[in-house]
Amino acid sequence: MKPRVLVLAPFSQAGLVEIREFADVAHEDWRASGRLQDPEELGRRLNAEGLAAVVVEADFLFDETFAAAPGLQFAGICRAALNQIDIEAATKRGVVVVNTPGRNAEAVAEMTIGLVFALARRIPEADRYVRGGRWESPTAPYTALRGIELSGRTIGIIGMGAIGRRVASLAQALGMHVLGFDPYLEHAQIEAAGARPCALDEVLARSDFLTLHARPADNGSPLLDAKAISRIKAGACLVNTASPTLVDSQALAVALKSGRLAGAAIDVFETHPLEPGHPLLSIDSAVLTPHIGGATDETVERHSRAMAADLRRYFTGERPLNLVNPEVWQHRRGARQLGMNPMAGPG
Repeated sequence: MKPRVLVLAPFSQAGLVEIREFADVAHEDWRASGRLQDPEELGRRLNAEGLAAVVVEADFLFDETFAAAPGLQFAGICRAALNQIDIEAATKRGVVVVNTPGRNAEAVAEMTIGLVFALARRIPEADRYVRGGRWESPTAPYTALRGIELSGRTIGIIGMGAIGRRVASLAQALGMHVLGFDPYLEHAQIEAAGARPCALDEVLARSDFLTLHARPADNGSPLLDAKAISRIKAGACLVNTASPTLVDSQALAVALKSGRLAGAAIDVFETHPLEPGHPLLSIDSAVLTPHIGGATDETVERHSRAMAADLRRYFTGERPLNLVNPEVWQHRRGARQLGMNPMAGPG
């Protein structure tokens, strides 16, 4: 009898076809309903329908989910981040957790470079200029909307993970000088990505464009608070496609309004949608996008392939490649070797 799998994430047809080779799968893309599952109700459903695996992208899997679904074996997260799942609870109840790191690296890197272009050539402002009926003189925009070229400019990348490395490669192709800061990497690793390793203060002081691809601090404190923003090169532009907690938005708004920073492009915010009183909404030099950095068809294809492959590995007795809690896998493998039921939790 095939195991039963519920996929609540956007998923490619090719990925679903692969899963159906070894499991019965129900696909319910959360975008179709526009709402997320209640964690406890989802657990009860998983239990009632005898589902062995659940795959999510936006839904939350908390302790109450796992408590209500004692037969659940596998939880797949179609993201790199794991903030929407209680790993400790899953591990305690013997549920293997798998994620999809790097699924949107190309998408976010390209979005980042697109935002850099938008700031350098004032593209959103030019669009408003035309649509607003301000284009009356054939030559006035040559002065009013004059921009800068990227070739020869310096881009500073804070966070040289998969996304930061790809941004470095794209920036190099444009002829930009690339500076990199990442306290978790050796200088040789940053150099291998095509960036010159620098201390944070040097990146802030020398970059014409500053882009963030770092992890937020555990305590939620901003990497770029008012003091750090004051150390950014005058006339520079900031791009944040990583996390809203990395930047003090109030301090950023002050720097933009004063003209000390030439512009900012932000794709990540504390709330979805953006609250009406957000300080950046009234600033023309701020480009604001609704958290779409990873929103590409190719991102869905990548996480679908990776998740389908790890589901196959798990249900055929192989260790998943993107295993988050290996201790659960060790327990299951030990149970198999002892002839016990490997689907039982550790108790």
